[in-house]
Amino acid sequence: MKLSERMKKAGQPGTDAHETAADAAATARPGPSRRRAESTQAHAPASPLVELKHRAQESLFARLGARLYDASLTEEQVRAFVVKELGSVLEAEDTPLSPAERQRLVADITDDVLGHGPIEEFLKDSDITEVMVNGCEPIYVERAGKIYETTARFLSDDHLRRVIERIVTKVGRRIDESSPMVDARLPDGSRVNAIIPPLAVDGPALTIRKFATDPYGPEDLVQMGTLTREIADLLEACVAGKLNVLVSGGTGTGKTTLLNVLSGFIPADERVITVEDAVELQLAQRHVIRLESRPPNIEGRGEVAIRDLVRNALRMRPDRIVIGEVRGGEALDMLQAMNTGHEGSLSTVHANSPRDALSRVETMVLMAGMDLPVRVIREQLSSAIDVIIQIARLRDGTRRIVQITEIEGFEGQVISLQDIFAFDYSGGVDKTGRILGSIQPTGLRPRFTDKLEHFGITLPGAMFTPRQLVGSGNGNGARR
Repeated sequence: MKLSERMKKAGQPGTDAHETAADAAATARPGPSRRRAESTQAHAPASPLVELKHRAQESLFARLGARLYDASLTEEQVRAFVVKELGSVLEAEDTPLSPAERQRLVADITDDVLGHGPIEEFLKDSDITEVMVNGCEPIYVERAGKIYETTARFLSDDHLRRVIERIVTKVGRRIDESSPMVDARLPDGSRVNAIIPPLAVDGPALTIRKFATDPYGPEDLVQMGTLTREIADLLEACVAGKLNVLVSGGTGTGKTTLLNVLSGFIPADERVITVEDAVELQLAQRHVIRLESRPPNIEGRGEVAIRDLVRNALRMRPDRIVIGEVRGGEALDMLQAMNTGHEGSLSTVHANSPRDALSRVETMVLMAGMDLPVRVIREQLSSAIDVIIQIARLRDGTRRIVQITEIEGFEGQVISLQDIFAFDYSGGVDKTGRILGSIQPTGLRPRFTDKLEHFGITLPGAMFTPRQLVGSGNGNGARR
């Protein structure tokens, strides 16, 4: 008789009871400490199979120890050790298993030991874009811009800590009580952030931003509704014509994905240097040099900041410099590079509007420690950046380009902006709640078309002809 059949016959609590207890705990939500206690009670081992899995896993870690993290061993050698020792562990157990149960148990434990535990299935699911782990609580995932709670969870905080350490050690990072938060990446480029106690009060937290194995191209974004074919042609012209482009948006709006698409428009005969905190961009060109920042070691030494890499990139004869995100003093070096012959640079910034993006960059320039007058900084901004692309995640979960803005110049103490395209929300929503609006031209022809013509790029006038009234909330829907 199979173990599952024996459980059913004995009337032991199964998955349904486990889910009911978890749901009841989630409904109460009285406070962090009590919620933690209820969660622990809710996911107590509900079957002999769960208990067996936990015992086998702990025994396996005790037997293998440091060999699991030995850099001199290949993945195949480590896997061979795991399978051999796991066989010995299961033989020592008295619990009888059917072949199917044994196969499933071995696969689950192998995922825990060599892979990423219960999140392994979510990392393999191409429809999931984000995985969020809050200690031993149920794991949350993002699919199509919406967050969903799953029934999967880690067995314990120690279990989660082992997975976090396995991820960060593979990219030369560390996480411990002296350095309790870290940014890292998976082999496929997915972005990883982990934070542990004492900073994370209720236990370790792990967040993984997944990126497509096959990077999105412009046609993919057109099909998803992020942009239109017309916008794709305009952006391709801007990159080919060496305009300096800044992508602005909030967290999780798709800035890096859009930056990757823009980078794909760079001609193949140009030398491209990318500078990132953690490598995420996936450029298709052959002549690409990728630079990645480095945190300080356990002694507080050896840090290499983004700003150091930007300055070094200027000495590497770049045709293009692509900065994954500006978030500090490197903003000053970026502006200086754009103003000293390194045209066609690309970067992203966290901001809610093009005007806010300029304000943020202005603030970050001041973080460089240079006592520059505000007027000088704004003059640098107005002459360095040509186009700002604003991308947003709308309330229906879709990611859309909502504004394309040209920087016209500097007048008085204010940088003049002009919306070339703006999102029209007048279409309302359909029965499923999806927003039916689209980005539309405002009717103003950008000044940078003259610069594009020097590169032999001519944009049709019809591209900028309004097809319906577009309101951008500033009076005439165009200039600000």
